[in-house]
Amino acid sequence: MKSLFLGILFILFIGIGGFMYRNAVEYPNRPVACQLDAKVCPDGTAVGRTGSDCAFPACPAPNVSLSDIGIAYAVPDGFVSAELPDSASVAAYEKPADGSLSSASIVIRRFAINAPSTALETIQQTAIEGASGLPVPTTAYSSTVIGTHRFTVVSIERFEAVIDTAYYLARATDVLRFDAIDRDVLNWTEPNLDLSKLSANAALKGLLTTLQGG
Repeated sequence: MKSLFLGILFILFIGIGGFMYRNAVEYPNRPVACQLDAKVCPDGTAVGRTGSDCAFPACPAPNVSLSDIGIAYAVPDGFVSAELPDSASVAAYEKPADGSLSSASIVIRRFAINAPSTALETIQQTAIEGASGLPVPTTAYSSTVIGTHRFTVVSIERFEAVIDTAYYLARATDVLRFDAIDRDVLNWTEPNLDLSKLSANAALKGLLTTLQGG
């Protein structure tokens, strides 16, 4: 009886193996049916799963993913990649001067929070005025919500037609700093200057509305 049972199992094993081999030979390129869910890219477009592993492909330009620091965003129109200005920088973009528009730059930096420092202390240590080289007083800090994140806003520099405004995003182990640098701002001395109308500042706010992660 035991031999009969083992014989039946052997026949079944041979049959299933033969079926699988035949199926692989006759249908070697049978398409894989992936799930129909989609990943929404920072600019609002979507990509679906593809390939034999049904993985999401990278979002196309102008979307950028900085996987090592866990963020993604859409680069503003007219801005192109630029050389990183310092060791803390993780990305940089610039928009060349065009007619009446000021030349503009966007720089993204990452600063680790080293214990026992806090996020606020890290911001204070890195928010240095461009002209004086001194820390920006915390009384000059403000806070704003852009997209789904809250940022600490610090005026880093306002000197000789250059306006550099930093938007800090505090996270668990680090602080991300997004700088909007506008140059050749003719009315830079006006106390009530509307920064939102400056090229880099407006572009950076647009970028931050698309920010994912953080």
